[in-house]
Amino acid sequence: MEHIVIIGNGISGVTVARHIRKLSDKQITIVSAETDYFFSRTALMYIYMGHMKFEHTQPYENHFWEKNRINLKKGYVNTIDTDSKTLHFAEGDAITYDKLVIATGSKPNKFGWPGQDLNGAQGLYSKQDLDALEVNAPNKNVCKRAVIVGGGLIGIELAEMLNSRSIPVTFLVRENSFWNGVLPEGESAMINRHIKNHHIDLRLGVNLKEIKDDGNGNVKSIVITETGEEIDCNVVGLTAGVSPNIGFIKDSTIETNRGVLVNRLLETNVKDVYAIGDCAEQREAIGQRRPIEAVWYTGRMMGETLAQTICGNATEYKPGHWFNSAKFLDIEYQTYGWVFSKPRENEAHFHWKHEDDTKCITVCYDTTNNQFLGINTFGIRMRHEIFDRWLTEKRDVDYVMQNLEKANFDPEFYKHFEKDILAAYQNNLQTA
Repeated sequence: MEHIVIIGNGISGVTVARHIRKLSDKQITIVSAETDYFFSRTALMYIYMGHMKFEHTQPYENHFWEKNRINLKKGYVNTIDTDSKTLHFAEGDAITYDKLVIATGSKPNKFGWPGQDLNGAQGLYSKQDLDALEVNAPNKNVCKRAVIVGGGLIGIELAEMLNSRSIPVTFLVRENSFWNGVLPEGESAMINRHIKNHHIDLRLGVNLKEIKDDGNGNVKSIVITETGEEIDCNVVGLTAGVSPNIGFIKDSTIETNRGVLVNRLLETNVKDVYAIGDCAEQREAIGQRRPIEAVWYTGRMMGETLAQTICGNATEYKPGHWFNSAKFLDIEYQTYGWVFSKPRENEAHFHWKHEDDTKCITVCYDTTNNQFLGINTFGIRMRHEIFDRWLTEKRDVDYVMQNLEKANFDPEFYKHFEKDILAAYQNNLQTA
């Protein structure tokens, strides 16, 4: 019986295993050193904040795996011998495969800062990171202050977590406005204000110089490059992005760049070896998407797609229109299509913000033909399927603006803003 081995038990690895089982009787083994069972990584923050327990983040009962004949092996893969189709483990044992799926996800970036490996300096990606945070920052008595380095989505999550336990937070952001490489100016500025309104010490345009040791291997303080200021702290959150977790592959025959290089079928250069999820890098970018996407839903889609190929129905990965969602403290964010931080050639943005400074939208459209290209929403929930259809139908921006109510997830809530948004849009056209 053909043996499929999957390295990684995140959303990508588990999805491909589940769908292979739906389609076949192949032998399946999932390898992971992180946890015994699959859990929802995006829910880690809610465990720390007391909204749920770890077992609540596990979508499947423990008996699910045996019932579905999916073998689970706990261990670290040291090396892959693609000639003999063998995985060698740090623990000294080995297993062979017929087809191999690499789904090892990401790891937090480190940029060689002095002290970056001290106890108390950590990312927020794995279950082990959450466990470390519980030890290092259980409350404000143990952790007098935390410093977060990096202004992305993981950084804002960590800030919210620490804030929920009344631990003072200093937030170092290299850019001169929060996440302004992604968000247009008006949105980024609104989030700056929102962070400060939550009593978080937001420092824009600053860099970490070093993390100082207390003499016992623990974090004592950080030093800011620009001013030389030293800030006493017990925890340093290293949240300056993530990168593919593929260190163990570097000495194999599998081609890598930043990630494991794959084609549209998610095949590597080595026969019977595939890669999916955060660790996979498309050899040729798909439309305007980045070659590597550390996004939950694309990992799931890759797993579903690859299962078809492994079970004999060769299927290309087609992620469709870009979308994503996140939270900035208590402001929900959604994006559909493409809204870049600055309009590109032949593009324009329409921006509307509510007077309470917690709700806004930005719409991007093509100035040559008025085609709707994308929308960002903050504090107003929208329906994915509606925008997906409008993007496919290449609707013009006037149609979208006049029909926004149809896309709103909470129509009774949304009516309060409909006239304001449409009036501001029409006024913008008249004065443009």
